[in-house]
Formats: sequence, C-alpha cells, structure tokens
Amino acid sequence: MYLGTNFMPPVIHPTNQIVNHTFSTTVVPHIHPTHVTTVNHHMYQHKHYCCETASCCEDVCSQQINCCNPCAPGGMPAANAVPGMGMGGPGFGPGGPGFGPGGPGFGAGGPGFGAGGPGFAPGPFMGPRR
Repeated sequence: MYLGTNFMPPVIHPTNQIVNHTFSTTVVPHIHPTHVTTVNHHMYQHKHYCCETASCCEDVCSQQINCCNPCAPGGMPAANAVPGMGMGGPGFGPGGPGFGPGGPGFGAGGPGFGAGGPGFAPGPFMGPRR
C-alpha cells in the first residue's frame, strides 16, 4: 500500500541579508571668485632748499661841530659863511687841521671833553635825530 509522501511543516531559516552597493558620481561645482588688485605706489619727495643770501649795511653818522668861539675877537663867522668852512677850508682852524689852543683834540676839560661834557657841545646841528 502506498500511502503517499508525507510532508512535514516547513523549517524556516532566518533571512540571509545581501547588501548590494551601487555607486554614482555627481559633480557639484563650487566657485570661489578671486579678485587681484594691483596698487602702484609712487612717492613724490618735495625737497625744499633755502638759498641764503647775506648782506651787510653800515649806519654812518656825521656831526658838524662848530668849535669856533663866537666871543673871541674875530670869532664870529661872516653872515654868508658856509657852516663848517674855516679859514683853511673844512675842518681846518688856525693851528692846522684838528688842532686847537690846547693841542690836538684837547679842550678845556681835557682830551675829548668840551664845555658840556664828553661829546657835547653846542652846534648848528643839535636836535633830535630822525
């Protein structure tokens, strides 16, 4: 007698995991802009030169002193006489150029001193200087 094939309940095993890897390439452009500026520097050097000049000036003063004694006989000059012109010409008296009664450059008070003190005597050019 043939009874046929017998079947048992199935034995179920755990699922076998298979991982299939696929690869693809995607290009993502990243743009990094760069700007280059060239700065040309130029220096102007302004050199200042101070040219110097020099000058010299002299302040010259002149005094005309009438040393004639108007009280002495014949000491009064003529009305038309030019001041400073004596008998022998300008600056010349009876004793010669620069010589008076006391000798060269000597007056009554000593050398270089007149009646009013050193360098003071009445004359036609007395007064404030301009």
